[in-house]
Amino acid sequence: MNSLRSDLAVLYHLALRPIRGGSHAERMENFYRGQATHYDHFRKRLLPGRKELFQSLQAPDRGVWVDLGGGTGANFEELGDRIHALGKAYVVDLSPSLLTVARQRAEQRGWRNVEPVCADATTFRPPQGKADVVTFSYALTMIPDWFAAVENAESMLKEGGTIGVVDFYVSRPFPIHGMARHSKITRLFWPLWFSLDGVFLSADHLPFLRHRFETILLTEGRSKVPYLPWGRVPFYTFVGKKPVSNPSRIDR
Repeated sequence: MNSLRSDLAVLYHLALRPIRGGSHAERMENFYRGQATHYDHFRKRLLPGRKELFQSLQAPDRGVWVDLGGGTGANFEELGDRIHALGKAYVVDLSPSLLTVARQRAEQRGWRNVEPVCADATTFRPPQGKADVVTFSYALTMIPDWFAAVENAESMLKEGGTIGVVDFYVSRPFPIHGMARHSKITRLFWPLWFSLDGVFLSADHLPFLRHRFETILLTEGRSKVPYLPWGRVPFYTFVGKKPVSNPSRIDR
């Protein structure tokens, strides 16, 4: 019963409650404020691939990891004890309500190297200047200037650094050979359905990521949607490396 009430609270904000605010930051906080405490339980079933992405990425010893659009910081739980090897981990988000949950999570788990930061993914830079790993977990579809966020991630990454992205998407009408090709119904329905909540599926995420980074891993799949038994929404997982301009030298 508690689980159902929790889901209903989230579904109300997803489907019925109007999103208000003059700026993107105000809209994000308005959207998440009423569902922050229920966020992780529902999203765990709605957002596939997060666990697999974070478990597959290396946590560099004393390195810097930036999770852009990291929300409640739940993604870092997938690192297990490996998180303590990091020098610093930043949870960057525009919603103070989600970051409050992230701060509580870090305190409860003894993550002294994890710092929640209220900042824009298109402009945030770690105080250290460079990062070893940058991740986006279902964040690009909620960032209006998503290509600027990817470019910012590229700029802050060290040469040879890793980017990891998992998100919903739709294919281009005629994708390159070897990539998934979605039906016209899929390419029309899911962007319309998600746009009602300010989530904008794009056919250009993967081509742009593949253009800016060397591909290490790329998978495409479909996932069930809670309370939509017939729904199978497309999602992708991308892991890439920032090219090294001089192969004999990698930023330390």
